[in-house]
Amino acid sequence: QQLFTKGGKYITLVEGEYDALASYQMQGSKWPVVSIRNGSSAALKDCKDNYEFLDSFDCIVIDFDSDEPGQLAAKEVAELFGGKSKIMRHSNDFKDACEYLANNQGQQYKEDFWRADQFVPDGIVAGVDLWDEVNKPVEKAELLYPFEGINGITYGIRKGEFVTVAAGSGVGKTQFIKEIIYRAINTTNDNIGLLMLEEANKHTGKGQMSLYVNKPLHLPDTEITEDESREAFDSTVGCGRVFMFNHFGSTAIDNIIARVRYMAKALNCKYIVLDHISIVVSAQENSDERRAIDEIMTKLRMLVSETGIALIAVSHLRRPEGKGHEEGASTSLSQLRGSASIAQLSDICIGLERNGQHEDYYERNITYPRVLKNRFSGETGVCTGIHFDKETCRMNEINEEVL
Repeated sequence: QQLFTKGGKYITLVEGEYDALASYQMQGSKWPVVSIRNGSSAALKDCKDNYEFLDSFDCIVIDFDSDEPGQLAAKEVAELFGGKSKIMRHSNDFKDACEYLANNQGQQYKEDFWRADQFVPDGIVAGVDLWDEVNKPVEKAELLYPFEGINGITYGIRKGEFVTVAAGSGVGKTQFIKEIIYRAINTTNDNIGLLMLEEANKHTGKGQMSLYVNKPLHLPDTEITEDESREAFDSTVGCGRVFMFNHFGSTAIDNIIARVRYMAKALNCKYIVLDHISIVVSAQENSDERRAIDEIMTKLRMLVSETGIALIAVSHLRRPEGKGHEEGASTSLSQLRGSASIAQLSDICIGLERNGQHEDYYERNITYPRVLKNRFSGETGVCTGIHFDKETCRMNEINEEVL
């Protein structure tokens, strides 16, 4: 180092003293060459100790040994100096600069020096390399919502997407979710995971069977034969692709996250439903709501990215001033419980609105979905109306203009 003044266009960093002499000779003594002092395992420390000197050069060409320790050290050092780093790749399986010189390959060494790769940190992609990706046609969602008005805005539910359905108490969130689950069972071949924390698995099963037979099987006076019941079971929760969480006494955040991960990785579930986030948060001890919501939303978002599942979660809303949600008050992102993490980390947010106190019986059974956030297409707003028929236990899209 004492042989070279600070600053300049290029400096070469090698792994040993003899390599420094060899590299300097093969470059015609044109550019400074220095060596780390204590081998590849201490390369990062040596470079930190001499950071000011090395960083004074415009370009740092790292020519460490071609073995695994040398290349790992080269990457660590390149991370230290960022965009001014280049990592040299050896031709002819030469280990280091000395081997080039011993084999009279000085010209090849110079060519490899000028071809050194510009260092790009992990996670950074050059735009010029994206052509194959951007040229692929946009794939259609494999799972559509049961209601065309929502599909017209959201284009369905994509794997790798986090969907949040939000509403006030008693508006019909769970029934809306059941229709999505039923659609997933009947229109995809994928496994489906259900964490229905507000009801027993028996009720979840009967709910899906009710949609199949168009009868409210949860009511004691509903008539159904054993054969009909068996067919409904085999066609829904008994199809072999549905997995449910027995959640009694087990709603700690880490426990829920572990079950979602198990469903995704071990059971290969591609669509997972969590109904609902609010009950997980309320079960936490010594934790305020805002912090708990931030924690579970962050962990769920990371799981979606890690596993590529489509996660559909339910959340309660804060009660608005004046008219409540049970009386048809409009939904908004600002009413989501806790901090803004639910809105920020979801790809799609759908609010459900229904005036359960309307004087007209038909009207008080109509739910209006409002897309509050739509990262896919950007479109938002009320998109359809859905009527709940208590005789068939089904939600049916109505044919009227609601926008």
